[in-house]
Amino acid sequence: MSSRTTVASTALAIGALLISMVSYQCGASLAKHLFPQVGAQGATAYRLGLSALILLLWRRPWRRSASQRDWRALWGYGLSMGAMNLVFYMSLRTIPLGIAVALEFTGPLALALFGSRRLLDFVWIALVVAGLALLLPLRAQMQALDPVGVMYALAAGVGWALYIVLGKKAGATHGADAVMLGTSIGALVAIPFGVAHAGSALLSPTLLPYALGVAVLSSALPYSLEMVALTLLPARTFSTLLSLEPAIAAVAGVALLGERLSLLQWLAIVAIIVAAAGTALSVQRPTLTEPLVN
Repeated sequence: MSSRTTVASTALAIGALLISMVSYQCGASLAKHLFPQVGAQGATAYRLGLSALILLLWRRPWRRSASQRDWRALWGYGLSMGAMNLVFYMSLRTIPLGIAVALEFTGPLALALFGSRRLLDFVWIALVVAGLALLLPLRAQMQALDPVGVMYALAAGVGWALYIVLGKKAGATHGADAVMLGTSIGALVAIPFGVAHAGSALLSPTLLPYALGVAVLSSALPYSLEMVALTLLPARTFSTLLSLEPAIAAVAGVALLGERLSLLQWLAIVAIIVAAAGTALSVQRPTLTEPLVN
Protein backbone atom coordinates (compact mmCIF):
# COMPACT_ATOMS: atom_id res chain seq x y z
CA MET A 1 0.00 0.00 0.00
CA SER A 2 1.48 3.37 -1.08
CA SER A 3 1.99 6.27 1.30
CA ARG A 4 -0.68 8.34 -0.47
CA THR A 5 -3.19 5.50 -0.33
CA THR A 6 -2.49 4.95 3.37
CA VAL A 7 -3.05 8.63 4.17
CA ALA A 8 -6.28 8.68 2.14
CA SER A 9 -7.58 5.55 3.87
CA THR A 10 -6.77 6.98 7.31
CA ALA A 11 -8.47 10.27 6.45
CA LEU A 12 -11.55 8.43 5.19
CA ALA A 13 -11.72 6.34 8.34
CA ILE A 14 -11.35 9.33 10.67
CA GLY A 15 -13.95 11.33 8.73
CA ALA A 16 -16.43 8.47 8.81
CA LEU A 17 -15.88 8.05 12.55
CA LEU A 18 -16.41 11.75 13.27
CA ILE A 19 -19.69 11.83 11.33
CA SER A 20 -20.86 8.66 13.06
CA MET A 21 -20.19 10.12 16.53
CA VAL A 22 -22.16 13.30 15.80
CA SER A 23 -25.02 11.28 14.34
CA TYR A 24 -25.01 8.88 17.29
CA GLN A 25 -25.30 11.62 19.91
CA CYS A 26 -28.01 13.49 18.00
CA GLY A 27 -29.94 10.22 17.87
CA ALA A 28 -29.40 9.60 21.59
CA SER A 29 -30.73 13.07 22.38
CA LEU A 30 -33.81 12.37 20.25
CA ALA A 31 -34.28 8.97 21.89
CA LYS A 32 -34.37 10.50 25.35
CA HIS A 33 -37.53 12.37 24.32
CA LEU A 34 -39.20 8.98 23.77
CA PHE A 35 -38.56 7.79 27.31
CA PRO A 36 -41.80 9.22 28.80
CA GLN A 37 -43.89 7.32 26.23
CA VAL A 38 -42.12 3.97 25.83
CA GLY A 39 -39.26 4.00 28.35
CA ALA A 40 -35.60 3.32 27.72
CA GLN A 41 -36.42 -0.27 26.76
CA GLY A 42 -38.94 0.79 24.15
CA ALA A 43 -36.56 3.40 22.71
CA THR A 44 -33.88 0.71 22.36
CA ALA A 45 -36.36 -1.60 20.62
CA TYR A 46 -37.27 1.20 18.21
CA ARG A 47 -33.63 1.99 17.58
CA LEU A 48 -32.36 -1.50 16.78
CA GLY A 49 -35.59 -2.99 15.39
CA LEU A 50 -36.26 -0.25 12.84
CA SER A 51 -32.57 0.08 12.04
CA ALA A 52 -32.35 -3.64 11.31
CA LEU A 53 -35.40 -3.36 9.04
CA ILE A 54 -33.89 -0.40 7.17
CA LEU A 55 -30.56 -2.18 6.68
CA LEU A 56 -32.24 -5.43 5.59
CA LEU A 57 -34.27 -3.60 2.93
CA TRP A 58 -31.16 -1.76 1.79
CA ARG A 59 -28.76 -4.71 1.67
CA ARG A 60 -31.35 -7.38 0.66
CA PRO A 61 -29.27 -10.36 1.81
CA TRP A 62 -31.77 -12.87 0.41
CA ARG A 63 -30.43 -12.06 -3.06
CA ARG A 64 -27.07 -13.58 -2.17
CA SER A 65 -26.28 -17.17 -1.35
CA ALA A 66 -25.15 -17.88 2.21
CA SER A 67 -21.44 -18.63 2.49
CA GLN A 68 -19.56 -20.67 5.02
CA ARG A 69 -18.07 -17.93 7.19
CA ASP A 70 -17.22 -17.67 10.86
CA TRP A 71 -20.46 -16.69 12.62
CA ARG A 72 -19.13 -16.64 16.18
CA ALA A 73 -17.63 -13.15 15.93
CA LEU A 74 -20.78 -11.90 14.20
CA TRP A 75 -23.08 -13.21 16.95
CA GLY A 76 -20.77 -11.79 19.59
CA TYR A 77 -20.77 -8.45 17.76
CA GLY A 78 -24.57 -8.40 17.49
CA LEU A 79 -25.24 -9.51 21.06
CA SER A 80 -22.77 -6.97 22.45
CA MET A 81 -24.42 -4.28 20.32
CA GLY A 82 -27.89 -5.13 21.67
CA ALA A 83 -26.81 -5.31 25.30
CA MET A 84 -24.69 -2.14 25.01
CA ASN A 85 -27.58 -0.12 23.59
CA LEU A 86 -30.07 -1.38 26.16
CA VAL A 87 -28.00 -0.66 29.26
CA PHE A 88 -26.80 2.68 27.86
CA TYR A 89 -30.37 3.90 27.38
CA MET A 90 -31.20 2.62 30.86
CA SER A 91 -28.41 4.83 32.21
CA LEU A 92 -29.85 7.89 30.43
CA ARG A 93 -32.97 7.70 32.57
CA THR A 94 -31.12 9.11 35.58
CA ILE A 95 -27.78 10.65 34.50
CA PRO A 96 -26.94 13.31 31.86
CA LEU A 97 -26.01 12.26 28.34
CA GLY A 98 -22.45 13.62 28.48
CA ILE A 99 -21.76 11.94 31.83
CA ALA A 100 -23.21 8.62 30.64
CA VAL A 101 -21.01 8.60 27.55
CA ALA A 102 -17.97 9.57 29.63
CA LEU A 103 -18.55 6.55 31.87
CA GLU A 104 -19.27 4.32 28.88
CA PHE A 105 -16.01 5.45 27.33
CA THR A 106 -14.08 3.48 29.96
CA GLY A 107 -14.44 0.47 27.62
CA PRO A 108 -12.69 2.00 24.58
CA LEU A 109 -10.20 3.71 26.90
CA ALA A 110 -9.18 0.35 28.35
CA LEU A 111 -8.66 -1.02 24.83
CA ALA A 112 -6.55 1.98 23.90
CA LEU A 113 -4.44 1.57 27.05
CA PHE A 114 -3.90 -2.17 26.58
CA GLY A 115 -2.91 -1.70 22.93
CA SER A 116 -0.48 1.19 23.48
CA ARG A 117 3.25 0.76 23.01
CA ARG A 118 4.65 4.26 22.45
CA LEU A 119 5.20 6.90 25.12
CA LEU A 120 3.18 9.39 23.06
CA ASP A 121 0.17 7.05 23.22
CA PHE A 122 0.21 7.24 27.00
CA VAL A 123 0.42 11.04 26.85
CA TRP A 124 -2.84 11.20 24.90
CA ILE A 125 -4.49 8.61 27.12
CA ALA A 126 -3.40 10.49 30.26
CA LEU A 127 -4.97 13.63 28.83
CA VAL A 128 -8.20 11.71 28.22
CA VAL A 129 -8.17 10.40 31.79
CA ALA A 130 -7.65 13.93 33.12
CA GLY A 131 -10.51 15.15 30.96
CA LEU A 132 -12.82 12.40 32.17
CA ALA A 133 -11.91 13.18 35.79
CA LEU A 134 -12.98 16.79 35.24
CA LEU A 135 -16.06 15.82 33.23
CA LEU A 136 -17.47 13.53 35.90
CA PRO A 137 -19.12 15.19 38.93
CA LEU A 138 -16.90 13.51 41.51
CA ARG A 139 -16.36 16.56 43.69
CA ALA A 140 -18.31 16.85 46.93
CA GLN A 141 -19.93 20.16 46.09
CA MET A 142 -21.65 18.68 43.05
CA GLN A 143 -24.77 16.55 43.07
CA ALA A 144 -24.03 12.84 43.39
CA LEU A 145 -24.77 10.60 40.43
CA ASP A 146 -27.42 7.93 40.63
CA PRO A 147 -25.43 4.74 41.37
CA VAL A 148 -27.76 2.54 39.32
CA GLY A 149 -27.34 4.83 36.32
CA VAL A 150 -23.58 4.75 36.80
CA MET A 151 -23.56 0.94 36.83
CA TYR A 152 -25.63 0.80 33.65
CA ALA A 153 -23.22 3.22 31.94
CA LEU A 154 -20.17 1.21 33.05
CA ALA A 155 -21.83 -1.98 31.80
CA ALA A 156 -22.32 -0.22 28.47
CA GLY A 157 -18.57 0.43 28.50
CA VAL A 158 -17.89 -3.31 28.67
CA GLY A 159 -20.31 -3.82 25.79
CA TRP A 160 -18.59 -1.05 23.81
CA ALA A 161 -15.18 -2.70 24.19
CA LEU A 162 -16.60 -6.03 23.01
CA TYR A 163 -18.35 -4.24 20.14
CA ILE A 164 -15.01 -2.84 18.93
CA VAL A 165 -13.06 -6.08 19.16
CA LEU A 166 -15.76 -8.35 17.75
CA GLY A 167 -16.95 -5.79 15.21
CA LYS A 168 -13.48 -5.66 13.71
CA LYS A 169 -13.48 -9.44 13.31
CA ALA A 170 -17.06 -9.51 11.98
CA GLY A 171 -16.24 -6.81 9.44
CA ALA A 172 -13.22 -8.77 8.25
CA THR A 173 -15.24 -11.95 7.64
CA HIS A 174 -18.67 -10.59 6.62
CA GLY A 175 -17.74 -7.33 4.93
CA ALA A 176 -20.53 -4.88 4.20
CA ASP A 177 -23.18 -7.26 5.57
CA ALA A 178 -21.68 -7.26 9.07
CA VAL A 179 -23.59 -4.18 10.28
CA MET A 180 -26.90 -5.41 8.87
CA LEU A 181 -26.54 -8.87 10.39
CA GLY A 182 -25.14 -7.58 13.69
CA THR A 183 -27.94 -5.02 14.07
CA SER A 184 -30.52 -7.73 13.38
CA ILE A 185 -29.01 -9.88 16.13
CA GLY A 186 -28.92 -6.88 18.47
CA ALA A 187 -32.62 -6.27 17.74
CA LEU A 188 -33.37 -9.80 18.95
CA VAL A 189 -31.93 -8.74 22.32
CA ALA A 190 -33.70 -5.37 22.58
CA ILE A 191 -37.18 -5.99 21.19
CA PRO A 192 -38.38 -8.42 23.91
CA PHE A 193 -37.43 -5.91 26.61
CA GLY A 194 -39.17 -3.11 24.72
CA VAL A 195 -42.37 -5.10 24.21
CA ALA A 196 -42.42 -6.25 27.83
CA HIS A 197 -42.08 -2.67 29.08
CA ALA A 198 -44.09 -0.59 26.59
CA GLY A 199 -46.47 -3.11 25.01
CA SER A 200 -48.87 -1.66 22.44
CA ALA A 201 -47.52 1.87 22.98
CA LEU A 202 -44.74 0.92 20.55
CA LEU A 203 -47.36 0.82 17.77
CA SER A 204 -48.41 4.44 18.23
CA PRO A 205 -48.25 6.18 14.80
CA THR A 206 -47.42 9.53 16.41
CA LEU A 207 -44.12 8.12 17.71
CA LEU A 208 -43.05 6.59 14.39
CA PRO A 209 -41.27 9.70 12.97
CA TYR A 210 -39.21 10.05 16.16
CA ALA A 211 -38.51 6.31 16.19
CA LEU A 212 -37.31 6.37 12.58
CA GLY A 213 -35.08 9.34 13.38
CA VAL A 214 -33.55 7.46 16.29
CA ALA A 215 -33.04 4.33 14.17
CA VAL A 216 -31.26 6.21 11.37
CA LEU A 217 -29.22 8.64 13.49
CA SER A 218 -28.30 6.24 16.30
CA SER A 219 -27.79 2.94 14.49
CA ALA A 220 -28.17 2.59 10.72
CA LEU A 221 -25.93 5.52 9.76
CA PRO A 222 -23.31 5.54 12.56
CA TYR A 223 -22.82 1.76 12.70
CA SER A 224 -22.32 1.64 8.92
CA LEU A 225 -19.76 4.44 9.12
CA GLU A 226 -18.05 2.89 12.14
CA MET A 227 -17.60 -0.37 10.24
CA VAL A 228 -15.68 1.59 7.59
CA ALA A 229 -13.43 2.99 10.32
CA LEU A 230 -13.09 -0.36 12.10
CA THR A 231 -11.78 -2.08 8.97
CA LEU A 232 -9.30 0.71 8.14
CA LEU A 233 -7.90 1.63 11.57
CA PRO A 234 -6.11 -0.41 14.24
CA ALA A 235 -8.32 -1.11 17.27
CA ARG A 236 -6.10 1.04 19.52
CA THR A 237 -6.36 4.05 17.22
CA PHE A 238 -10.11 3.58 16.78
CA SER A 239 -10.61 3.36 20.55
CA THR A 240 -8.56 6.47 21.31
CA LEU A 241 -10.31 8.53 18.63
CA LEU A 242 -13.59 7.63 20.29
CA SER A 243 -12.45 9.90 23.14
CA LEU A 244 -14.28 12.63 21.24
CA GLU A 245 -17.56 10.89 22.04
CA PRO A 246 -18.02 12.29 25.60
CA ALA A 247 -17.29 15.78 24.34
CA ILE A 248 -19.79 15.49 21.50
CA ALA A 249 -22.34 14.00 23.88
CA ALA A 250 -21.88 16.84 26.36
CA VAL A 251 -22.41 19.43 23.63
CA ALA A 252 -25.48 17.55 22.34
CA GLY A 253 -26.90 17.39 25.87
CA VAL A 254 -26.52 21.15 26.27
CA ALA A 255 -27.84 22.03 22.81
CA LEU A 256 -30.66 19.50 22.47
CA LEU A 257 -31.66 18.54 26.02
CA GLY A 258 -30.96 21.70 28.00
CA GLU A 259 -28.36 20.01 30.22
CA ARG A 260 -25.75 22.27 31.85
CA LEU A 261 -22.02 21.80 32.37
CA SER A 262 -19.63 23.59 34.69
CA LEU A 263 -16.48 25.45 33.57
CA LEU A 264 -14.31 22.52 34.68
CA GLN A 265 -16.40 20.14 32.58
CA TRP A 266 -15.97 22.38 29.54
CA LEU A 267 -12.20 22.36 30.17
CA ALA A 268 -12.45 18.58 30.23
CA ILE A 269 -14.07 18.63 26.81
CA VAL A 270 -11.18 20.69 25.44
CA ALA A 271 -8.66 18.24 26.93
CA ILE A 272 -10.45 15.28 25.34
CA ILE A 273 -10.62 16.98 21.95
CA VAL A 274 -6.88 17.75 22.08
CA ALA A 275 -6.14 14.12 22.94
CA ALA A 276 -8.27 12.84 20.08
CA ALA A 277 -6.67 15.27 17.63
CA GLY A 278 -3.21 14.27 18.84
CA THR A 279 -4.03 10.62 18.36
CA ALA A 280 -5.29 11.26 14.83
CA LEU A 281 -2.15 13.21 13.89
CA SER A 282 0.21 10.61 15.36
CA VAL A 283 -1.27 7.51 13.72
CA GLN A 284 1.55 5.31 12.51
CA ARG A 285 1.49 3.66 9.14
CA PRO A 286 0.32 0.09 9.75
CA THR A 287 2.74 -1.53 7.34
CA LEU A 288 5.04 -3.29 9.81
CA THR A 289 3.95 -2.97 13.41
CA GLU A 290 0.16 -3.32 13.49
CA PRO A 291 -2.27 -4.86 11.00
CA LEU A 292 -5.30 -2.90 9.81
CA VAL A 293 -7.63 -5.85 10.15
CA ASN A 294 -7.33 -8.63 12.69
